[in-house]
Amino acid sequence: MRKNQAGVGLSIALALMIAPLESFAQPKKGAATSKAAAAAAAEPDVEAPEGETPSGEGDAAAADGGEAGGEAGSLDELCKIDPENCVKVDMDAASKRDIDSDMYAVQQIWALRTNRFEINPYFGLTMNDQFVAHNGPGLGLNYYLMHWLAAGVNGNVYAGLNSQSDFNFQTSRAARIGQPITEYQWNVNANATFVPAYGKFAAFSNFIFHYDFYVTLGGGAISTRPIAVVDPDNRTFAFSVKPTFGAALGMRIFFTRYLAAMLEVRDYVFWEDLENPSISSGLNSVGKPLAQDPTTWLAPESSFTNNVQAQLGLSVFLPFSWSYQKAK
Repeated sequence: MRKNQAGVGLSIALALMIAPLESFAQPKKGAATSKAAAAAAAEPDVEAPEGETPSGEGDAAAADGGEAGGEAGSLDELCKIDPENCVKVDMDAASKRDIDSDMYAVQQIWALRTNRFEINPYFGLTMNDQFVAHNGPGLGLNYYLMHWLAAGVNGNVYAGLNSQSDFNFQTSRAARIGQPITEYQWNVNANATFVPAYGKFAAFSNFIFHYDFYVTLGGGAISTRPIAVVDPDNRTFAFSVKPTFGAALGMRIFFTRYLAAMLEVRDYVFWEDLENPSISSGLNSVGKPLAQDPTTWLAPESSFTNNVQAQLGLSVFLPFSWSYQKAK
């Protein structure tokens, strides 16, 4: 009897100790949801009453809907506050727009020269003769077989524009000592022009100018005569034509597709006849003074001459416009 009472008392004491532990061990919300989901999975035959959802799924759906609604509401609120920064794109319309798929690796040439004529009026100034100046107007004509190659002609007129320096004139008059000088009448040349480089540059902040560099080689004829300095009282000279060769370096700056400013430095090279610096004395075979004999007026040897000339002018290209054979 005492043993049974002792066993019953022990059982009651254990029950009283375990009950508080169960009451305090409450699962977390996530754990409860997981427990409910596990229970639902363990009992698939149990259906929720019509119009109701299991507590776990309802809570999750409510949570997702709340977040989505919050995002949409936030974007709408921002667009209402600042409509200009709320960019909305119609994706259907954007997907139907035309796309320009052409890509240009090389730009077309702005001032094309192929199959065009160049008319080049200019004025030439002597650069390397300090005793006499051979200034005068000129004209060049070129036809461009290719964008970088042209064949053409040019000519200069010097008649009436040659000017002797005052120093040489006064010295020759006073002491009969002076530098032999010559007078030019005209020259004409056939040329080949090469354009090795071209490009563009910006100037005056808002303007872009196109330019090119060119090299010219050619040859032709020039008409010259000596100016009597040593013995002007007896000597007079006639013009004579001599072969000439030359080379030039030039630059063009285009204002339009057909009009450009041109600066060129050209060297005309030829063998020149100069006045004899000495006056022959005595008589010739017919009793005439040698000073008056034309065969004694020229120097025994011709002189190698460089007439370096700066030529400043305009280049006009014809036709004014053109079209490419191939599209961009």
